[in-house]
Amino acid sequence: MASENCKIYHERQKLQFCLLHSLNNLFQQEGAFTRASLNEIAEKLVLDYPNKQTWTPLSVVFKPHHNALTGNYDINVLIAALEGRGKSVVWHDRRNEASAIDLDGGENCLMGIVINVPVTRYAGLWKSRHWVALRKIDGVWYNLDSDFHAPQCFKDSKEVREFLDYIIGLGGEVLLVKNDKE
Repeated sequence: MASENCKIYHERQKLQFCLLHSLNNLFQQEGAFTRASLNEIAEKLVLDYPNKQTWTPLSVVFKPHHNALTGNYDINVLIAALEGRGKSVVWHDRRNEASAIDLDGGENCLMGIVINVPVTRYAGLWKSRHWVALRKIDGVWYNLDSDFHAPQCFKDSKEVREFLDYIIGLGGEVLLVKNDKE
C-alpha cells in the first residue's frame, strides 16, 4: 500500500472506508486506525448520545454514525478519532477563501487537512461524499486521496489554496486538523 515514493504512506480505496484510509494517510501509518477501532468509536457515540435512535431491523446495518457493512463513517467519528489522538478539528468557514488558512506555519500547529467532497458515481446514479486527506510531508503538500493510485504533490501552497477554493466551490467541506498544544 505504500506509494512509489517509499517514504509516503498511501492507502487505496476499499468499499466506503474512505474515512479510515484518510486517517491512516493523514497519520502516515498503516493501522493507525482500523475498521474495528472506528466501529468502536461509532458505537460509543451512540451510547453517549442521550436521544438514542429507535431500533429497527435495518439498524443492524445502517447505524447512526456508519454503515456496518461498507463503512461510510460520518464527521462525528472523524472528530472523535482525532481528538482521541490529541488532535483538534477546526471547520474552515466556507465564506472565507482558502487564503485564510495558514498552510506555511510550523507543522507543530497544523497537522493536515481533511476534506469532504460530494461525488457522483455510476453515470450519476449514485451520489455520496468522499473523505480525502492533505498533508505536508518534508515541506511538500500532498493530496493523499485514496481514490488515487499514488499521492499527488502540489507544487506550492498557492496551488493547495486554489485546490481548496475549488473544493469549497463544489460544496466540499474543509477541516483543519491541528496538533493540540501540550
